[in-house]
Amino acid sequence: MRRTNRVMMMIMMAGALTAVSCDERLSELTGPTPDLKPTLSSIQRDIFGAADSSGRPACTRCHTDVGRNPAGGLNFRGDTAYASLVNVPSRSKAGAIRVIPGDPANSYLIHKIEGRSGIAGVRMPLAGPYLSDGQVLVIKRWIERGAPND
Repeated sequence: MRRTNRVMMMIMMAGALTAVSCDERLSELTGPTPDLKPTLSSIQRDIFGAADSSGRPACTRCHTDVGRNPAGGLNFRGDTAYASLVNVPSRSKAGAIRVIPGDPANSYLIHKIEGRSGIAGVRMPLAGPYLSDGQVLVIKRWIERGAPND
């Protein structure tokens, strides 16, 4: 019995250390956005609202209500980003929800930025350059955390 408990404790500690070490290196994975954090405010500032050094344009180039209707009804500008994303059905794919808090695997935003098969239209951002794996990971972590409006 005691040996089983010790083994379980060691497995749990190894998992916790792995999670911590992943977070410590997160800035190394985000490439052209080294200050990116898994918060909506950081994602909005560094991905949705700004171009980066890879040549990727700001998402707000198309997804804004300034001088136009936002593409797909998805507005990444200011305070409207959260209300346009979280628990909101996609206008282009029936049954898809843009961001499902706690569930990045089924969040349509992730499907679009990864270019998964079955998406409506094309991978985002339109014509690339696309987000780095690290940038996508940060967005997934925000969703895993419950997609808070932070």
